[in-house]
Amino acid sequence: MKIEGGRPASLALRVTAFVGIATIVVFFFFGWIVVRSLEQHFAEIDAGELSIVAESVQNVLKQPASGSSLEARLAGAVVGHHGVYFQVLAVSGQPIYSSPGTDLSGPAVKLKPVVHVAADTLDVWEQGGKLYRGAALRITAGAADVTPQHYIVVVATAIDMHLHYINSFKQTLWLTTAVVCVIALLAAWLAVWQGHAPIRNISAKIRGITSSQLHVRLAPEEVPIELAGLVGSFNDMLGRLEIGFRQLSDFSADIAHELRTPVTTLTTETQVALGQKREANQYREILYSNLEEFERMGKMIADMLFLAQTENGMASLTLRNVDLAEQINALFDYFEVLAEEREVSFKLEGTAHMVAGDPLMLRRALGNLLSNAIRYTPRAGVVSVTLSSEEGRTVVRIENPGDTIAEEHLSRLFDRFYRVDPSRQRQRDVTGHEGAGLGLAIVKSIIEAHQGSVRASSHSSVITFEIILPSVE
Repeated sequence: MKIEGGRPASLALRVTAFVGIATIVVFFFFGWIVVRSLEQHFAEIDAGELSIVAESVQNVLKQPASGSSLEARLAGAVVGHHGVYFQVLAVSGQPIYSSPGTDLSGPAVKLKPVVHVAADTLDVWEQGGKLYRGAALRITAGAADVTPQHYIVVVATAIDMHLHYINSFKQTLWLTTAVVCVIALLAAWLAVWQGHAPIRNISAKIRGITSSQLHVRLAPEEVPIELAGLVGSFNDMLGRLEIGFRQLSDFSADIAHELRTPVTTLTTETQVALGQKREANQYREILYSNLEEFERMGKMIADMLFLAQTENGMASLTLRNVDLAEQINALFDYFEVLAEEREVSFKLEGTAHMVAGDPLMLRRALGNLLSNAIRYTPRAGVVSVTLSSEEGRTVVRIENPGDTIAEEHLSRLFDRFYRVDPSRQRQRDVTGHEGAGLGLAIVKSIIEAHQGSVRASSHSSVITFEIILPSVE
């Protein structure tokens, strides 16, 4: 249901219209049934009266002739029945007797004779400005030793009074029905308005929630049960918004912190360089130092853009079947020299089904995890990678020895710029670049873009990262 302008109709209008239509239909159907019942009732009363008259006339016709004439005996047949008329005709149509007050010769010719008088065998006709209800019967009379005589008997009663009462009743009934429908519509609108009071209260509370009040929650037990689900969903949304705002605030602070150091370094070195005259070699060294800071900031900005693209579905994936064992072996070769310098060895175990993914992006995610493992593995340690397939999923487990990570840190390892040990804020990764704290966030973003999941665990001085991706059978 829509109103002018294409906007959906209000709930109050929808409910009121539905209740109104339903009420009108029910009341008018009920009124129609009442009127039909009343008409049937009067028809049955008339049928009963006419049946008695027809039976009396038939008894008179079947009686043998006596001292009184047939006309006299027929005239006495309807004594005590007011407003009832009958006429007896021979089969040829010749009138034999007609009760005073009306002429039934016309209906006698038009009506189809019936066997007995009943409500469903009566006909209605107009004659002389009046309405009659009646029937024509074929009657056979006569003694057994006498040739039987056949008659047409027409019985009728005026129904103008009945119709006047029914019409008056109809007017009263339809007027009452219309008034009741209007009252029902008003009551329905008022009920809907009152029923929407909790929604208006919730809307007022929601309007009062600002970005500084995202910790506020609505109480589901204080609203009707029908709105409890809506309140629960709104509270969940507030929770997600609160987390998002906090992460955005933390992210802004982290960006400011991460960029402040290289900017400060660049500013200081430039000021020192301009403070006095220097030789060309000294300027060259300062420029090289500044170049390192620019490269670090460039890498950080590139990582942030990459995260923004993958998290918002803007990064295009070139999907193909990827053999993770092949990718991992290639990464082992890539990190081989650096691992040897740190006296760290690699081990690959197990097999797994291929996965559908972007080879470059998956290789970057696996490379970040291996780089992270090499960085925190003590000398002579082993970085172990295990592949397996479980119920249509491919699982990659990367384990390395290291300090056990507390449980409260595990859930935040994949947050941007998050580090378990703040003292490692400026630690360089295995490639010689200073890490910005975005590596694990990039891993999570890439894996989730491939409809997978990644998690971390730590126990008994072993750190484990587990990647789960859909398999290609």
